[in-house]
Amino acid sequence: MQHWKIKASLFINYFVFAILLNSVGILIQKSINTYHIDELKASSLEAFKDLSIAFVSFIVGSFLPRLGYKKGMLIALALVFLGCLGMYWGNSFTSVRILFACVGISFAVIKVSVYSLVGLVTNNDKEHKSLLSSIESFFMIGIASGFIIFPLFYSDTDPDAWLRIYLVLAGVVAVSFLILFFSDFTLNYQVPGVNLKDDFIEMLSLLKRPLVLVFAVAAFMYVMTEQGIMSWLPTFNQKILHLPEKTSVYMAVILMLSIALGRYICSLLIKRISWFYILTGCLIGAALMVLFVLPQTQQLPSKEIQSLRDVPVIAYVFPLIGFFLAPIYPLVNSYVLSNTEKIFHSPMASLLVFFSAVGGTLGSRLVGYLFKNIGGDKAFYFSLIPMSVLLICLFAFKRLQGKPKTS
Repeated sequence: MQHWKIKASLFINYFVFAILLNSVGILIQKSINTYHIDELKASSLEAFKDLSIAFVSFIVGSFLPRLGYKKGMLIALALVFLGCLGMYWGNSFTSVRILFACVGISFAVIKVSVYSLVGLVTNNDKEHKSLLSSIESFFMIGIASGFIIFPLFYSDTDPDAWLRIYLVLAGVVAVSFLILFFSDFTLNYQVPGVNLKDDFIEMLSLLKRPLVLVFAVAAFMYVMTEQGIMSWLPTFNQKILHLPEKTSVYMAVILMLSIALGRYICSLLIKRISWFYILTGCLIGAALMVLFVLPQTQQLPSKEIQSLRDVPVIAYVFPLIGFFLAPIYPLVNSYVLSNTEKIFHSPMASLLVFFSAVGGTLGSRLVGYLFKNIGGDKAFYFSLIPMSVLLICLFAFKRLQGKPKTS
C-alpha cells in the first residue's frame, strides 16, 4: 500500500494525543475532587489546552512545511513527554495547567501535520474523506482507551496513585517518538510563499474566501458542542446521575466509542451517500437526543451503585449522541480541504485548528458556567444553539459547492 508507513505514523501519533488531549474531562473532575477547585476555575483547563492550540496553530501553518512535518512532530512529542513527567512530579492544579499547555502546543503541530499530510497521500476527494474519517475514528478509540485506562490507576488507599498513569503515557510517547523517528517521510510538496512573511500573508488571504468564512463558523460551533459535552460528561455523571467517581469516568467511554463507531460507519457511507444528506441527518438526530433524553435527568433519585446494572438507563443513552455528532467534524474539514489547493493545505489546516480550539475553549467554559449557575441537568441544552447554526452552515456549503475559489 502506497505511503503506508506515513499513514501508520499518523494513526499512532493521533492515538497518543487522543488520550492526553481529551483527559481534560477526567482532570476537571480530579481538580474538583482532589485539588478542591470550583467548576468555573476547573473549566480553565480547557483554555490552557485550546488557547495553546489556537495560538500555535495560527503561526505554525506558515512555517511547518519549511521546518518539515516529521521534524515538527518529533519536537511536539518531546515536549509532551516532558509535560507528562512534570505532571507526575508536580501533583498540583498548576501542574495540570502546564501539562495541558504542553499538550496543546504539541497537538497544534501534530494536527496541522496530519491534516496537511492526508492531502499528500490521497489521490481524490472520496479517498481524502474516507482516510480523514478513519483517522478521526481512531482518535476517538484513543480517547475511549484513556477513559478506560485512567480509572485503573485509581486507589481508595493512595490518593496519588492515579498520577502513575503519566509515567505510562510518557513511555507511550517515547515509543511513538521512536516509531516516527525511523519512519521514511519521502514526499514532494510545495510551500505557499517564498519566505515566512509571504507564507503568513498567504494564510491570512484564505480568510477572504466565502468557503473559509463559513467553515470558520462551522468548526467553531461544532467543537463548542462536542467539547462542552465531552469535557463535562464525567462530572455530569457524578453530580447529576449520582454515579461514583470511577464509574462516572467509565460510563463516559460510551460517548467516545459511539463517536468512533459513527466516524467509522461514515467512512464507509461517504463513498455512496452525499456528505450533505449524512450531516443533515446527523444534526437532526443529535438535536432530538437533547430534546427527548435530557429531560429524563430531572429529579433523578439517588441510589447506591454497586454494579453497572444499578446505573440509570440515561447514563447509557445520552452518550449515544456522539454517534450523531461523529461525522460532522471530519466531513466538514475534508470538504473544505478538498476544495482548497494542496499548496494551501498546511495554512488551511492551521486555520482549521485555530477556530476549532477557540470553539472548544468557549464551549467548555460556557458549560462550566452553566453547571455552576443553573445546574448540570440543564447545562447541555445550550448545545441546541450551535447545532442550529451548523445546520445553516451546511446549506451555505451546499450553495458554495462548485463555485470558483477566490483569494
